[in-house]
Amino acid sequence: MSLRYSILGDDLQVLEVQLAPGESIRSEAGAMLFMDEGMDMSASTGGIMKGLKRAVAGEGLFITSFTNRSDDMKRMAFSAPFPGKILPLNLDDFGGQLLCQRGAFLCGESGVEIEVAFTKRLGAGFFGGEGFVLQRLRGRGMVFIHAGGAQITRDLREGEAINVDTGCLVAFSRDVDYDIRFVGGVRNALFGGEGIFLARLTGPGRVYLQSLPLSRLADRILQGKVVSSKSNTD
Repeated sequence: MSLRYSILGDDLQVLEVQLAPGESIRSEAGAMLFMDEGMDMSASTGGIMKGLKRAVAGEGLFITSFTNRSDDMKRMAFSAPFPGKILPLNLDDFGGQLLCQRGAFLCGESGVEIEVAFTKRLGAGFFGGEGFVLQRLRGRGMVFIHAGGAQITRDLREGEAINVDTGCLVAFSRDVDYDIRFVGGVRNALFGGEGIFLARLTGPGRVYLQSLPLSRLADRILQGKVVSSKSNTD
């Protein structure tokens, strides 16, 4: 039986799911919004090594599982951590594996495992910034990931490549080749405003992008506070 869910809202979205008796879902810590009476909540590492892998991948050491212990259908909801879109994806459509940005995972069916996925190349490892450590979502069933701001989907043909700000990358299928490229030139590095490294993604495969990564949002908020603080002292 497929998971019953609905996504509510526009820019501050909520995921609502309905669970049959005995059915479970797991989420990152702190994502739960509400749950009906009769739902059981338990936190577990699932094994110390699995917990450490999730921690390195940007999630908590513990993951929370919710199980319907009643004899009736129950509802519960999860909320996204900052403005953006919740993307419902079925791992069965990706061969049981999807690579995501750190912290992108919101929740998923009980058969989904979260692991750390280091990039294959030394350059990507040392200079990837936000794109260095990726999450590997492995298993079967539905997963829900969060994209900041607007969400864009690109289906890349064999050999087709795009260059992306590392923070704007949300997820991609495992067949997509991923590497980090240096943006040459002193002026580009100092004044380009886009950082000196970009993620190069080469098809075939599907890529999900976001227009507003959390780091960019936090940077703008910090700049606003700095400007406001200077204005108050003048």
